[in-house]
Amino acid sequence: MGQSAAGEAEGLVKNATLIAGPTASGKSAMALDLAERHGGVVVNADSMQVYSVLDVLTARPGAAELARARHELYGHVHPSQAYSTGAWLRDVERLARSGALAGKMPIFVGGTGLYFRALVEGLSEMPDIPPEVRDRLRHELAEGGAESLHALLSERDPEAARMIWPSDGQRIVRALEVLEASGRSILAWQADRGRPLVDRATARFLQIRPAREELVRRIDARFDRMIEGGVLDEVRALAGLKLDPTLPAMKAIGFRELQAALEGRMEMAEAIERAKIATRQYAKRQATWFRHQLGPEWRKI
Repeated sequence: MGQSAAGEAEGLVKNATLIAGPTASGKSAMALDLAERHGGVVVNADSMQVYSVLDVLTARPGAAELARARHELYGHVHPSQAYSTGAWLRDVERLARSGALAGKMPIFVGGTGLYFRALVEGLSEMPDIPPEVRDRLRHELAEGGAESLHALLSERDPEAARMIWPSDGQRIVRALEVLEASGRSILAWQADRGRPLVDRATARFLQIRPAREELVRRIDARFDRMIEGGVLDEVRALAGLKLDPTLPAMKAIGFRELQAALEGRMEMAEAIERAKIATRQYAKRQATWFRHQLGPEWRKI
């Protein structure tokens, strides 16, 4: 959103409920229950559930859930696109301005902390990136890997590098391309916040914090249901698109492990166990982020 548009959008979304939590914590079921009881609209705030093709692997609401309440911003992006927090926020604003949330309780639910931060704090403007800069850095990521680019970022912008995991290729490329395009650190751009889209005074903030043992049980059981529910067909379909492996959708947890099993490079039982472990690790990172980044207004459940 541009600065003027952001100003006009401040507090645009009234009476919202925000539900954040790690994967498999039961937040989608909570959102659906609230939507049914209060005439709400469930709005996706998970960066992987925006992608089509991966219905089962990303645990998107199924047909039964969709029939019980209106859901928005699920599966509306093709995996060939590198969807961003800014693009999601613009989609939310368009949704609000279209009247789709009028007279309804907007219920934002997901596990992507940056989406929630953008929603309640606004999102900073970013410079336009020349296509040749973006293409070159993405090529270098594909050829040399994330860690080599992270080393480069550490030389050019050490403060930004300390904020990004060495394995997070997308964020590393983003920091480098912003630096090259503007001569200014991405941290400096991020410090210039836009305006919040959600009206904080009328919003309700809920943070789900399940017990670790229960969350592990839920993760494992859900992945077993995914195997029974056709996730292997989704893996075949996504692999068949022959997309750039650095795209966000290609990093969906479980995709690489199950692809390896389908191609005979790994036993299926091992692939399933590795995917479960990766999911548990991701849930731990999510919980840590929420614990340290969400403010005191978030009620812990």
